Amino acid sequence: MKKNTVKRLVLCGAGCLLLLLLSTWYAVVWNESRLVAPMDFATYVFRLRDLPMLVSLGLLILYVCCLVALVVSATLRSRRRSASDRTTRSISPRLGFLGFLGLLGFGGFWTYSWNGTIFPFLFFLFFGFFGFFFEGKLSNTFMDERYRENKLRAQLTAQRVSLTVIFLAVVLLGRGSLMGHLEYTLIALLIVISLALALWLFLSEYLLYRYDHDEPAEENEG
Repeated sequence: MKKNTVKRLVLCGAGCLLLLLLSTWYAVVWNESRLVAPMDFATYVFRLRDLPMLVSLGLLILYVCCLVALVVSATLRSRRRSASDRTTRSISPRLGFLGFLGLLGFGGFWTYSWNGTIFPFLFFLFFGFFGFFFEGKLSNTFMDERYRENKLRAQLTAQRVSLTVIFLAVVLLGRGSLMGHLEYTLIALLIVISLALALWLFLSEYLLYRYDHDEPAEENEG
């Protein structure tokens, strides 16, 4: 992605979060905490004062969907070009700031207590976007045989670590309900899997960066 595109994405994300915070403050102070505190939606009746909260939530959801679509599209294009390209793709390390979107996962604790929704816990997966910082550091790197070996080694190590975390979580949580509630078990498993996948995405780029920078130093010492 171009630098201007990254800047616009970051600014739009910050703007959506700011609007959500302001609308939450407005709802708590001026609208009896509607759409913030737990409420019965079976008897919900729209009020004009609910509009700021509804608009801010809608914009945030739209932003996340557009962001996912852009990242998936850019990834697919880069993979199609990787077979013929001899250098890594060029992206800005600032794209790593998108990893802070993983903080939205903590909103799952609020939505679960609000209406039982656990979907926001999936946002923990966005912590893996911090790996874009290290991928950006390796932009336009010549992909020689050593680089390809390091990339394969980094991917295998990241996969092994993430699968180990998922395996341990399944073994420990599969022994019974957590704190006497099956719902808590499902939430814990969802959080662990999301974080494990984020760890896999992050480690794949971080380890590749470390391998690529550490090995030349070791060769010089030898």
